[in-house]
Order: sequence, then structure tokens, then C-alpha cells
Amino acid sequence: MCAPKGAAALYVRDGLRLEPVVHGGGQEHGVRAGTENVALAVALGAAGLAADDLADGAPARIAALRDELHQRLAAAPPGCVRLNRPERKRLPNTLNVSIDDALGHELRAAAHGIAASTGSACHRGNHTPFDLARSLGALRLSLGRWSTADDIETTADAAIKSATER
Repeated sequence: MCAPKGAAALYVRDGLRLEPVVHGGGQEHGVRAGTENVALAVALGAAGLAADDLADGAPARIAALRDELHQRLAAAPPGCVRLNRPERKRLPNTLNVSIDDALGHELRAAAHGIAASTGSACHRGNHTPFDLARSLGALRLSLGRWSTADDIETTADAAIKSATER
């Protein structure tokens, strides 16, 4: 929603009773203890940017940029880039690829000027890949509301250069 980490909202329908995670004071009708973080609450309120983005078709725009990045990477060198997600039914902002005979962390380190990771935060500690070589070659690229066609070109060029200069 474009709000800072730690900011959240919860809609509770009438009649539903919640058990507090932390017991203590009577804030929020006894559902939470502690003092509310006013700065995060204000930031969450201002995060209506997400709703505006959805209304303006941002997911389709970002998915098109993601697909353009994938096509650029897959074109050079041809046949060496493998998509690590289903072709359809995937997040519009994330591209996870493996490049044959390459280590993702080396590509990431060599691709100056781009921010990438070799996995998602939720996979930390889970080291049971479907194919070890392919998993070690994985590079995860995320796009956002400010991503542009120029960013895609820069990222593709940097990743291709780092892959071919190894």
C-alpha cells in the first residue's frame, strides 16, 4: 500500500470478537496494548497511492515492464535464461530468472547500478532447491511504481554484461 513497514490496518466486521496478541492496556477496545504509533498511522492514511495506482492500471503497466525485462534478458545470450515462475498467474512486479552456468550472487555483485536479490525474504533458511544449479543461478528482480522503461534497459544491460563477463 506504499506505507512504511510496521504500519497496518485491520477491518473487523461487526460481531467478530478478537483475542489480543499482547495483553495490557485497553487501547483499540481492548484488542491491543501499547501506544499507537501516530506517525505510522498517518503514513498508512496517506498510502491511498496504492488505490490510485490500481485505478490507473499500474499492475498492467508494471507487468508489461517485467515482461520486457524478461524478453531482453532471454534474448542475450539466447536459451540461457530460464524463468523460475509460471508464465501466467504471477506477481506483476517480480521477475525471477536463472542464467545457465552463472551464480546469482555473483551476477548481483557484478551488475553495478541495479538492486537485485537471489531470493525472497520468506525463503530464508529454506535451502531445498528444485535444481541446485538453477537455484544457485537465480536472480530476483522487483519493479515498483516508479520503474520506467529506461530502468528496464539499464537493468537488462547490466545483468547481461555481468553474465557475459564472468
